[in-house]
Amino acid sequence: MQTDRITQEAIEYIRSLFRGNADGHGFDHSLRVWRNAMMIAESEDCDPRIVSLAALLHDADDYKLFATENNANARQFLDAHGVTREDADRICDAVNAVSFSKNRGKCPETAEGRIVQDADRLDALGAVGIARTFAFGGGHGRPPEDSIGHFHEKLLLLKDMMNTEKAREIAEERHEFMEEFLREWDKETKIPET
Repeated sequence: MQTDRITQEAIEYIRSLFRGNADGHGFDHSLRVWRNAMMIAESEDCDPRIVSLAALLHDADDYKLFATENNANARQFLDAHGVTREDADRICDAVNAVSFSKNRGKCPETAEGRIVQDADRLDALGAVGIARTFAFGGGHGRPPEDSIGHFHEKLLLLKDMMNTEKAREIAEERHEFMEEFLREWDKETKIPET
């Protein structure tokens, strides 16, 4: 995938910002969300530059990771790289539309927000989503059994919450993989009746 200078610098910025993070919300996650977003953007009417930077910076101020306000980390990067105030606001609006817990039941108002939200949600599904769930749970002292609840509270709902056709197609396959995993989990962990 071809990248321009600001995109490459945003990649380096998040690499530095998330150094040492292994709970499923780090650099690798942000890069996958960016790739997902750029793939979805190809079939949507949107501003790909806004999508690209919003996807890369979508966790730069995540409340679970940083004690920042008003997208301070993202805005600092954007300001330092000459992004106009208007575009920075558009990028931050898309970023703020991503969070599942803060935006439950709400569809982002912009195409860019819908794309980045879908891209982030896709990374919570399938094999990667399963791995991230257990990485996050383990990093917060939860046994695997407790992390299984997260599938029912959030992950299995995501397939029907996608905004774009492309994301719905990808989500379908990843959702089926998770359902198969949960069937196998139940089979392996079921305690026989005595």
